[in-house]
Amino acid sequence: MITAGDFRNGVTFEMDGQVVSIIEFQHVKPGKGAAFVRTKIRNVITGAVVEKTFNPNDKYPTAFIERKDMEYLYTDGDLYYFMDNETYEQLPINASVLGDNFKFVKENMVCKIMSYKGNVFGVEPPTFVELDVTKTEPGIKGDTATNVTKPAVLETGAEIKVPLFINEGDKIQIDTRTGEYMSRA
Repeated sequence: MITAGDFRNGVTFEMDGQVVSIIEFQHVKPGKGAAFVRTKIRNVITGAVVEKTFNPNDKYPTAFIERKDMEYLYTDGDLYYFMDNETYEQLPINASVLGDNFKFVKENMVCKIMSYKGNVFGVEPPTFVELDVTKTEPGIKGDTATNVTKPAVLETGAEIKVPLFINEGDKIQIDTRTGEYMSRA
């Protein structure tokens, strides 16, 4: 059990039959009246975010989210297959569970599979990935006065904005959380 007074960012707990995670919290002690905890919480299954206030004495059962490293193998229609590197078992995961940032994952990359009571609800790709640029326009020499970017297509099919000096065939590093170019690899 966890009390609302012990809330911290990233804590997961069960509330009204749902599993929620704390995104932001703030302990408020007004000059008049009782203290309370103002939070922003995310439903880990659906991804919905709501703001809610709690009495610091409210108690909720702690929810344990299992995070397991698994290797992405291949896709077959709407199913994406992942392999447990310890047991070599393969786990098919539906495309609806994958997030938008999965477009930066290529075969044989290790991802974190998140599940609650055996039900997979999310796939977390590596934070930084290195991918090849397969298509981009050539940069114009001398056009470097400002942070000018151009679109580039990566080997996974994802399209991002890159600086003008990046050419086809370059290997670049991408932050999968934001989908932004980080550096040359």
